[in-house]
Amino acid sequence: MHSLARRYLKTAITFLVVGLALGVWLLVRRELGGAAISARELSAHTHALLVGFVMMMIAGVALWLFPRPAADDPRYKPRLAELAWWCITPGTALRIAAEVLAGFEPGLQLRIAIVAGGLLQATGLALVFWVLFPRIRAAGSAQREAKGERF
Repeated sequence: MHSLARRYLKTAITFLVVGLALGVWLLVRRELGGAAISARELSAHTHALLVGFVMMMIAGVALWLFPRPAADDPRYKPRLAELAWWCITPGTALRIAAEVLAGFEPGLQLRIAIVAGGLLQATGLALVFWVLFPRIRAAGSAQREAKGERF
């Protein structure tokens, strides 16, 4: 497994822990403290799990398993997958932190941080799937299908 795929997977697990911890905190506050869960707190929890864990896990596994393009393929740009990680990870962390903090004291700076985090997430996800798209191809299945084999 390539080091970048490992980084995606370990980051995904880290966001899973953050999402679970945030979920437990929200559950305890709601059930034992009588506090209503705000939309911002719910958004932070959702982004930790869906973008931070699920999407990073999907990206890491795809980078690991999908056939790599030939080195001379002009679409093969591994640095874009690294840049995607550098967008998704801090973007998701910023989004989570700013959403939680804005639940206590909303202000313009936190709203700008939430938007910036969301833009980083969207950019990173677009980049990672841009990198993955040319890797979605028949590696050996074309020959098997030509012989009549079906999935």
